[in-house]
Amino acid sequence: MPSSTPWWRSAVFYQVYIRSFADGDGDGVGDIAGLRSRLPYLKSLGVDALWINPWYKSPMADGGYDVADFRAIDPLFGTVADAEQLIAEAHEHGIRIVPDIVPNHTSDEHAWFQAALDAGPGSPERDRYVFRPGRGPDGAEPPNNWVSCFGGPAWTRLPDGDWYLHLYAPEQPDLNWQHPDVHAEFESILRFWFDRGVDGFRIDVAHGLAKDPELPDLPPTGGKPPGPAEHPHWDRDEVHDIYRTWRKIADEYDGDRAFVAEAWADTPERLAAYVRPGGLHTAFNFDFLMASWNAKDLRTVIDDSLAMLSGVGAPATWVLSNHDVMRHTSRYARKTVARWVPNERYQPQGPVDLDLGTRRARAAALLMLALPGGAYIYQGDELGLPEVENLPEAVLQDPIWERSGHTDRGRDGCRVPIPWSGQQAPFGFSPENATAEPWLPQPASWSERSTETQTGQDTSMLELYRTALRLRRDTPALGDGTVTWIDAPAGVLAFHREPGFTCVVNLSDEAHQLPANRAILLASGPIANGLLEPDHAVWLTV
Repeated sequence: MPSSTPWWRSAVFYQVYIRSFADGDGDGVGDIAGLRSRLPYLKSLGVDALWINPWYKSPMADGGYDVADFRAIDPLFGTVADAEQLIAEAHEHGIRIVPDIVPNHTSDEHAWFQAALDAGPGSPERDRYVFRPGRGPDGAEPPNNWVSCFGGPAWTRLPDGDWYLHLYAPEQPDLNWQHPDVHAEFESILRFWFDRGVDGFRIDVAHGLAKDPELPDLPPTGGKPPGPAEHPHWDRDEVHDIYRTWRKIADEYDGDRAFVAEAWADTPERLAAYVRPGGLHTAFNFDFLMASWNAKDLRTVIDDSLAMLSGVGAPATWVLSNHDVMRHTSRYARKTVARWVPNERYQPQGPVDLDLGTRRARAAALLMLALPGGAYIYQGDELGLPEVENLPEAVLQDPIWERSGHTDRGRDGCRVPIPWSGQQAPFGFSPENATAEPWLPQPASWSERSTETQTGQDTSMLELYRTALRLRRDTPALGDGTVTWIDAPAGVLAFHREPGFTCVVNLSDEAHQLPANRAILLASGPIANGLLEPDHAVWLTV
């Protein structure tokens, strides 16, 4: 009998960074054809939905997050007809499709922005974006002191003297969400894709969009930061009116269409506001991703997240990696894993021990998939892929590299095309008759981590994920619900879920004696004499 619980409350999403997933036409860049060819693999993995990073028409100044046309697929990836075929085929495999939508900004090649450039200062066309005159006697200073997330000022001056706001790259001008045209356009875009069968959207920079119309300066470095709801361009209360309208649109369609917010908020209460009744369905839990490899820290994050979200009736979501952060196999590969500070690039400390990182990544996967709510797997997590930390500078493409003056290597290391088969690059990422190398080079060692190599190896990361996802589907205690913590020594996490399921994770330096009278469902590594070794996890049943 079908469950009455909406699918998104317990779904396991697989994040597809489409440029790096599978190349179907041999040009060195992943595409829809490649993704369609790998749908049987994704079904065998056991995921419920695909979150697909932007596939829209774009000049690719920021990997597709600079959208020129939201109703067209970029030729690098295919066509709208290809997307429709993918949606239909994925549904035949029981997999839902959730693409990105990018409402904070467009590309500078978007028709609206080009019209604004042509129309000149003070024109109605410029009102759809955030244009302002500069400060100072000749307007040569930016309108305020805001800084781009990619480094440098958040303003660019045009030859006609006007400045425009871009909280990311200059090629990504911010939209003016006080303008009714912007609201109407995005409501139309949602309907365009809902009509074509997508099952929801992941909202990029969901905490952005609204700005203080006065555009005040931020406090100087070292000054008192804005309090919750006081920031002039992040997490403002006005965004929730936008999302309540979007929720009504989603509810018009059958099939439980759903939104997930990429929302960074200062407090759990501020994050909960995005998923209140009538708002968005779910929001990413970045606190879990940012936590240190420490039992006390992780338990605090889990408790705070569950308490905050249950208070508004929303499910939790859990994620370990994505296309914007260091892969967790490498993050955990340092003896000491520091907590990641929000709004700062993660700076790992100490030498890399990938054996250690892999052990911890296996344990973290079992922890994540045992917690209540939904989970997100970034492509390659199931292969244990590490960050490629030694990409040659000449191949770096993330705009952060240039905008930081070559001081921050950016995010390319987690975006390297994934390996499928074979002993040398491109490891099955591109077809045998490919005309180009992969857009980022793959390490030679990745032959050991390909899906072909790991398939059928009982101790491989891939088979661990496959087994965990199968058990998650088949075990009544898992998915949406609650947890009950079990007393455990310092450094050990242990919790129970009804009926009859226990998860134990050992983050200490000593082996932990498992409870008696429990059968092992799945373990991240060998267990001898009932002892759970450090950096290991286990699922138990009565």
